[in-house]
Amino acid sequence: MENSEPYFNPEIETMDRGELDALIEERVRYTVKYAAENSPFYRKWFEKHRVNPGDIKAHEDLLELPIISGKTIRENQPPEREDFMFRSVGWGDVFTIHETSGTSGTPKSFFLTWEDWERYAEKYARIFRSQGFGPGDRVVVCASYGMNVGANTMTLAARQIGMSIIPEGKCTFPLRVIEAYRPTGIVGSVFKLLNLARRMKAEGIEPEQSGVNKLVVGGEAFAEESRNHLAEIWGCPVYNTYGSTEGTMCGECSEITGLHVPEDFVHLDVYDPYLENFVPDGDCGRVILSTLLPVGAKAGNLLLNYDTDDTTVVLTRKKCSCGRTHMKILTPQREAETVWVEGTPFNRVDVERGVFQRENMDYLTGEYEAFLYGGEDEGETVLRVSLECENPETCDRTILKENFLHSFFRYKPPLSRAYEDGTFKIIFNFTGPEGLELYKIKGRPKRLVDRR
Repeated sequence: MENSEPYFNPEIETMDRGELDALIEERVRYTVKYAAENSPFYRKWFEKHRVNPGDIKAHEDLLELPIISGKTIRENQPPEREDFMFRSVGWGDVFTIHETSGTSGTPKSFFLTWEDWERYAEKYARIFRSQGFGPGDRVVVCASYGMNVGANTMTLAARQIGMSIIPEGKCTFPLRVIEAYRPTGIVGSVFKLLNLARRMKAEGIEPEQSGVNKLVVGGEAFAEESRNHLAEIWGCPVYNTYGSTEGTMCGECSEITGLHVPEDFVHLDVYDPYLENFVPDGDCGRVILSTLLPVGAKAGNLLLNYDTDDTTVVLTRKKCSCGRTHMKILTPQREAETVWVEGTPFNRVDVERGVFQRENMDYLTGEYEAFLYGGEDEGETVLRVSLECENPETCDRTILKENFLHSFFRYKPPLSRAYEDGTFKIIFNFTGPEGLELYKIKGRPKRLVDRR
């Protein structure tokens, strides 16, 4: 395969919308039938809700089914039940077992067959091809290899398209890796890649001259401003991917105008916040996923109408200028990273946008954390934003504050009014390198913490 080939599976990726919808409906019918016959949970679920699996013929019919959540999965596995009710193959067909992080209780268990892995790998292979990766590329993966499926999926995908993977797992790898292997791409989080660039500069290695010509940020939403800053430092495009153990795997193509959803493998609906009705394209809502299996395929786990706890917007179902016909969505944001003040929601990404304003980056490292205190019953809510400065003595605090406030309130008029009324306050704290609380905590840092 030539490196210029833009598709991994051109027949599917560029399929006419009418044909794609027909393929989706064929897979909806097969997947529902498979669930009824092979999943203990869905067999009982259909009976309980008096659903005849044969009546589910089109993807619109999925909207008639009840929605399940992570809580549903936990209630249908040990220790709540004797067996794993979502496992839909015999143990002899289970290739790997995975757990989610379990931040909200017992981890959810997932069982993957080798067929599941092949489908996961194809989803990522499509994403990599759409971003210009191909034979000869050498990519450092700074994502954990283990119960999380992301790193292993990328590694399998690389084999499909002739890429070489350098499986570091962390972004703290020795810099000789950059000099010895001259990687052309790195997968990591915004902050890991910023820290790596700082480390390289300290050792006299300029990131934009290192040979790295593409960066992939996976697993988290980020502000467009932080993407732009990262792209400027590294001198190359920064692509976004969104994946999950549940099997989502959406990714930006070279156009960087939204993430393509692999519609033949996963059906994605967007529901209102109360999970009562689906919303029209262009409106924000909760991401609801359904697995789609090719006719005749097996799955270790499958999910129908699964609430991911993430929010997104369907941007378009029209053909992309990259040639792909699969719909595009806005980068999903985690509901757990959204807080409400004065009846208005804001997300960690809104705070990040304020931090990464272009002028601010002359003074800041990009590291930040924000805490909410008080409450409306106390008469005021306080957002305390801590910013890490390259040098706290010389940073222009007035510019940093003004830029943050202008960006933060731009799309939040109710919060702006509350700020003017004094019921919502924003105070700023400036620290030197490694002065933030998050440096004292192990694990993935929380950037927006509600302490009300």
